[in-house]
Amino acid sequence: MTSTSFQKTPFYFKFAMILLMLGLICLLLYYGQDIIIPFALSILLAIVLTPVNNFLEKKKIPRVWAISISLTFSLLIIVGILYFISTQIMSFSEDLPVIRERLTELFNKAQQWIAENLNLSRRDQAKYIDTAKDSGTSALGSTVISVTNAIFVLVLLPIYAFLVLYYRDMLKQFLVDVFQPNHHENVKEVIKESRIVVQSYMVGLLIEMVIVAVINYIGFLIIGIKYAVFLAVFAAILNLLPYVGMLIATVFCMLVTLATSSNPADTLWTFAVLSIVQFIDNNIIMPKVVGSKVKINALITILGVLIGGALCGISGMFLSIPGIAILKVIFDRIDELKPWGMLLGDDITSNKPSKIFEKANILRKKKASA
Repeated sequence: MTSTSFQKTPFYFKFAMILLMLGLICLLLYYGQDIIIPFALSILLAIVLTPVNNFLEKKKIPRVWAISISLTFSLLIIVGILYFISTQIMSFSEDLPVIRERLTELFNKAQQWIAENLNLSRRDQAKYIDTAKDSGTSALGSTVISVTNAIFVLVLLPIYAFLVLYYRDMLKQFLVDVFQPNHHENVKEVIKESRIVVQSYMVGLLIEMVIVAVINYIGFLIIGIKYAVFLAVFAAILNLLPYVGMLIATVFCMLVTLATSSNPADTLWTFAVLSIVQFIDNNIIMPKVVGSKVKINALITILGVLIGGALCGISGMFLSIPGIAILKVIFDRIDELKPWGMLLGDDITSNKPSKIFEKANILRKKKASA
């Protein structure tokens, strides 16, 4: 189909085909997530490790050994992080009975207050609690399945990443040769820009996580709450999920503080610390550390995280942002899809055309003059 005939196609037909394509992609992700998610995570890891492998190969190290060295180093870092988190969880779990008893006491007081002030008897409250317990049981089963899937992914991740790094030249050439020769340069630019976006995003996220964990720990240490290290690291990890993660972390940290602190005001101070850290992260750390490569507006970010979580769980929430960033790079390079790229970006409030459109206009003028 030529460009002229595509432009003459009615809008409702194009829109219907786009919705149909999106629906098919969602079905593919939902039913094929056991295969797609490990492969997608391995691609992210391979992209992050590509500069290291290129550096080692320039030093005359064979590709197999270069990949093995970079993968081993990255896996050691991952194992170290998991070991640190597991030790903190074990320390936290030792006091779980006391925390559970304290929360039960607070819950009973809340039930009494609700019965006295909201005219909702304890029997009615018990019905709602039983319903929540049933949901919690199913959620527990889902959690067990998720842990099993996580172990499966951790086993496949280094294998897939090794193969992607080993065959990366062939895969890149395949993506280029799939398209017509007149599009090869444009495809190469998309691949290069996508790689830069993903690398800057992933490396920036790791740095951001460390900075946020340190700031959280300092704030919790000043307040003097218990489990400062565990809660600081827990909140920093959940902060990897934009907006949604910090909300969950804030509720969890407040509940733990409420159950372990003798001063109820510490709960409010915990909320204040996390709110201040979130403000600093959104306005200083994220723009400076992660960089301006990933320009996605907040609305699309939240929708992407929620849709990714609904389709593929926690892994889908994590993969949603780099996935949307790659889609934006592709959309900005195709004339018919540029409105969708603009919808994903954060330049919508500006009256000035974005830099991408300015570059596209300059290229068109050069081609027209030639």
